[in-house]
Amino acid sequence: MTATTQQRITLEQYLTYDNGTDTRYELVDGILVEMGTESTINTWIVGFLFEGFIRLGLPAYRIGFKQKVEVTSAYASAREPDLIVHTEASALAIEGRKESILRLGEPNPMLLIEVASPGTESSENYQCDYQQKPAEYAARGVPEYWIIDPDLQWVKIGSLINGAYQFADFTGNQFILSPTFPQLNLTAEQILNAGR
Repeated sequence: MTATTQQRITLEQYLTYDNGTDTRYELVDGILVEMGTESTINTWIVGFLFEGFIRLGLPAYRIGFKQKVEVTSAYASAREPDLIVHTEASALAIEGRKESILRLGEPNPMLLIEVASPGTESSENYQCDYQQKPAEYAARGVPEYWIIDPDLQWVKIGSLINGAYQFADFTGNQFILSPTFPQLNLTAEQILNAGR
């Protein structure tokens, strides 16, 4: 992830920003930050989880891809999780919008999922997925946050408790325990290998 410019822009400018490329950006305190390209396994994991939530009976419109979530910052910030599982209210809040973004003050989704990009603990990717996003999503009040890390081979499931996520780690053939979706019945290994 790299900042493309140091000039701050507003959320509205971000939502209409187009530099003529397919590059995806998040807005971090008013600065455009380029999102890395997705690895094949990351996209497979997201597809596998989409299928898993559908099997639970969730309607497809409540599972969001390429949707944004506004988070609190000194200027303006919006994140784009890999997968959003909406409540009925949060799905209705973005319905019909040209840009799918949940604004501050609108209903929170049930769950946000990030499939971590490769990186060491000191890398920007790691800091973003493991430090910045959990703090931002917790401040917003999203009840559950997952970090799926194919490189480190774990699934971390965070439950919002007293304003911060308390994470439980799952590896190998351990069944994940989601407070929101206890019936999901998937192991960490199934998720990390996208069902293969």
